[in-house]
Amino acid sequence: MLTVNASVKGPKPVGGKPEGAADARRDRWSAHREQRRGEFVAAALRVLDRQGPDLTMDAVAAEAGVTKPVLYRYFSDKTALVAALGEHGTGVLMARLLPAIAADLPALNRVRGAIAAYFEVLDELPDLYWLIVRHTAGEIPAEDDPFQRNKELIASALTALFGDYLRAYGLDSGAAEPWAYGITGLTQATAEWWLQRRSMSRVHVVDYTTRLIYAALSGVLPAGALDEELELGASRFAEPDDAPEEPRGAPSLKLVSGD
Repeated sequence: MLTVNASVKGPKPVGGKPEGAADARRDRWSAHREQRRGEFVAAALRVLDRQGPDLTMDAVAAEAGVTKPVLYRYFSDKTALVAALGEHGTGVLMARLLPAIAADLPALNRVRGAIAAYFEVLDELPDLYWLIVRHTAGEIPAEDDPFQRNKELIASALTALFGDYLRAYGLDSGAAEPWAYGITGLTQATAEWWLQRRSMSRVHVVDYTTRLIYAALSGVLPAGALDEELELGASRFAEPDDAPEEPRGAPSLKLVSGD
């Protein structure tokens, strides 16, 4: 005879409904909240494009067609909104910059591609850049600061790239990290100068910055080390089509994700 064990219980009801229903409601609310936050970020970007980096919560609320109290339900203050805008900017920048660094191309092309991507994004979103730089300083903890996070991501990717080249030629790869941070700072400082002055075209400033960085790389490596790459039109770390899945001793560029 089949009996029911009284100790085996189903989902505990929440408000008269199973737990699964409560979870579904929470998921729908979370999705709705993220959608609304995205809409407010988009509204803020439109305000930035129209009015410049002096962003106000009043202007964002008006652009989104809501009252300020509604906006504050999703962002506790302006700093929280700026942090969300910074996340958006980081996504745009890394989607273009990291593939350029990781491309199967000679070092010169990779450097040029990364510099071009960086200047391109800042040229498209200058007011967002200035808003983040000016507002986050001292307002957001360093670990949550989008400006600092971008610097860390870029420097980490360059550290991997420079480390590959230094190890490939038997040089001390310990220099890769400080070198990467130095070049990241150089590029950011040059980009800020260019955004303020605009005394030359973007093409020219990208070319000059590329030459500086490439000259540093080629100057550290043995003479003529990078010429073969330019002749082949590919990175010296490119794997042949028939290479094994686990190449022996081959350097690899390990990029850092935004997660």
